[in-house]
Amino acid sequence: MSRLIGKVTIITGGEGSIGMATARAFVAEGASVFLAGISEPDLKAGAAELGERAAWQVTDVTDSAQVKAAVDAAVARFGRLDVVIANAGIKGATGPIADYPEDSFDQALAVHVRGAFLLAKHAVPHLSRGASIIFTSSVVGLTSAPHIAGYSTAKHAQVGLMRTIAAELAPQGIRVNTIHPGPVDNEFQHIVEEAATGTDRAAAATIFNGMIPLGRHAAPEEIARGMLFLASDDSSFMTGATLAVDGGMSS
Repeated sequence: MSRLIGKVTIITGGEGSIGMATARAFVAEGASVFLAGISEPDLKAGAAELGERAAWQVTDVTDSAQVKAAVDAAVARFGRLDVVIANAGIKGATGPIADYPEDSFDQALAVHVRGAFLLAKHAVPHLSRGASIIFTSSVVGLTSAPHIAGYSTAKHAQVGLMRTIAAELAPQGIRVNTIHPGPVDNEFQHIVEEAATGTDRAAAATIFNGMIPLGRHAAPEEIARGMLFLASDDSSFMTGATLAVDGGMSS
């Protein structure tokens, strides 16, 4: 359990289920972790759980100054930066394109795309050869579905951003990839499913299980193992890639 010994990671959306599962996996592999997010109580509790190799800061990923401050704080606290994970996300509105709310569309792009862009922009000057940048996209960044114009567009845009930065940073030996989770058994996903199906939580989960070839939701820890793969030398010859951890939904 030493694939990330001495490495330092910053994770936006760090207080969420995927963020915390990733942080736990990374700390177990020897990394130090800086959690950035919007919920102070959850960030504080998460860092306390992880112990002395964790720190946190409230961060709005759409605000350039706040993102830079978080990156600078991570480097000041741990002395370096090796793994950068843009994991912050929002559900966004659902609805037909003719009625889709413009402010929700703009907000989805701001959090997912601008947030990933700003994190990469401010982190790259601190990175050296062997570093890894990961954007948390989604299965709907590889496919799509009706009524999710904001969310799906943002998740596709993250792929374009990733490929651009991957090509730019490859000569420096810095890798950039996206990870594409399918439905995860967490509060975020359950709220999405209830809104999409108009049913209660159990019925909505059953409907979504029927869409997943493996027939079930992912545990956050399964997504974290994909993050660990992309962060570690196990994926040392991967850049510009889309890693689907979606139970077969994009196949």
